[in-house]
Amino acid sequence: MNRNSSDIPQKSSALNRREFLAAGAIILAAGIAPPHVLGANDRIRFGLIGSGSRGQQDLRDALKQPNTECVAVADIYSRRRDEAKAIVPGAELYDDPRRLLDRKDIDAVIIATPLHLHAQHLLATIAAGKDTYSEKTLTWSIPEAAECLRAVKGSRQVVQIGLQHESEGELADARQWIKDGLLGKVTLVESWMSRNSPHGKGQWVRSIPADCDPQHVNWPLFLGRRPASAFDAQKYVNWRLFWEFSGGNVTENMVHQIAWIMSALGLAEPVAATMSGGVFSEKDGRQVPDTIAVTLEFANDLVVVWQSTFSNKRFGLGEHILGSDGTIEHVAGATDMVTDKYESFIRYYPEKDNRPDGAEIAGKSRGQDHMANWMTCIRSRNQATNAPIETGYKSAVAAHMANLAYRQHRRITIEEAIAAKPSF
Repeated sequence: MNRNSSDIPQKSSALNRREFLAAGAIILAAGIAPPHVLGANDRIRFGLIGSGSRGQQDLRDALKQPNTECVAVADIYSRRRDEAKAIVPGAELYDDPRRLLDRKDIDAVIIATPLHLHAQHLLATIAAGKDTYSEKTLTWSIPEAAECLRAVKGSRQVVQIGLQHESEGELADARQWIKDGLLGKVTLVESWMSRNSPHGKGQWVRSIPADCDPQHVNWPLFLGRRPASAFDAQKYVNWRLFWEFSGGNVTENMVHQIAWIMSALGLAEPVAATMSGGVFSEKDGRQVPDTIAVTLEFANDLVVVWQSTFSNKRFGLGEHILGSDGTIEHVAGATDMVTDKYESFIRYYPEKDNRPDGAEIAGKSRGQDHMANWMTCIRSRNQATNAPIETGYKSAVAAHMANLAYRQHRRITIEEAIAAKPSF
C-alpha cells in the first residue's frame, strides 16, 4: 500500500514542484478578512455562483440544511438567474459574481460554474474571506490546482470540493478493511464508468434556448481568462465538449472515482499516466473523447485502470481493489450527472490462497450528506471536510495527467505534467 499523502506537495516529490507551486500561487492572506465565527444555532447566509442545472441542485441541497439562507445568486445568463429566482425568491440576483463577493453579509459561497472558471472564482471567494464549496474538478489545469491549493492552505476558510463520493459510507468501509490488513498487497485497481444515450443524441449535448444570445449572456465573463472571441452559443451551452473549457469525461466522472480510490488507499499523486480512446460513440463535433482507457501508475507497485464508454450503460460504475489477501468490490448503477443519485454496495471477499479462514463482509457504514458536512464544518471552523482542498488537488492532478497523456499521445510523468504549459 502506498504512503499516506496528507500534506501536498510532499517532501519526497520532485524538487521542481516547490518552484511550481510558488510560481503559480497567490498569497492573499494579508487581505483576507477573518471568518465570521458561527455558533451551532446561527444562520448560515450563503451565495451561489453559477445557477445552471448542477448549481440549482447544489442550491436545493444547501437549502435542505437547517438554519441556512441563500441571500444572493450570480449567473451570467438571465435565464439561469430567473430559474434560481423561482427557487429562492428573496435572493438578490447578479450577472457578475464580483458583486456577490463584495457583500459583507455572506458567510459562504457555492461555486458551480463551468470547469474553466473554477479556479478564478475559488481564488476570489477565498480572497473575500468566505467559506467555499467548489464543484469538481478543482480546476481546469495543474497550475491552477497548485494556485488554489496554496491560497486555501494560506487561509482560514472552510473548503469542500464537490467530490460527493468522499462522503459515502462505502469509503469508510473500504478504509477500515484496508487499515485492518484484509487486502494484503494491492497491485491493481480496476475501475469503470459507462453510459448510453439514444442514437444521434450524444452525451451532454443540450439544445440552445432562443434567448441564448449576447443580450442575455455576459459572454466576456464566461470567457474569463480565455482570449476574447465572438459570442458562440454552442460553446456556451455545450462547454463540456471543448478542451478550451472542459476536461471531458475524465474531469466530469473519472475524477470522482480516482479521488475515492486515492482516499481509500491513502495515495499521493500518480507518478505517470497513459490514456487512449477517441470520439467513437457520436461524431457530433465534440473535441473530448467519449471512449477512454486510462492507466495511472502510483509509487510502490500499484496501477489503477479506469475505462469508460458512452455507448453502453450495462455495468454502470464501480471499482475493484485487488489485493493478495482479498478483494473490495464497490459497484453502483448508472449515475445522473446533475443529482449524483445512485444506489451502490460494497463487499469484501477473502483470497483463500492467503486467507483460507477469511469471510465475506458486507459494508454497513452510513454515509454523510456532503453539503451538510461542509456546513457542519463551517459552524465548528473545522477545515477537515470530507473533501478538502488536498483531495481536490490530488484528484485534479491525476485527471489532468490523463488528459495530457491522451493529447500528447504518450506516457507522461508527473514531472512532465507539472512542467507542461496548459493549452487548448
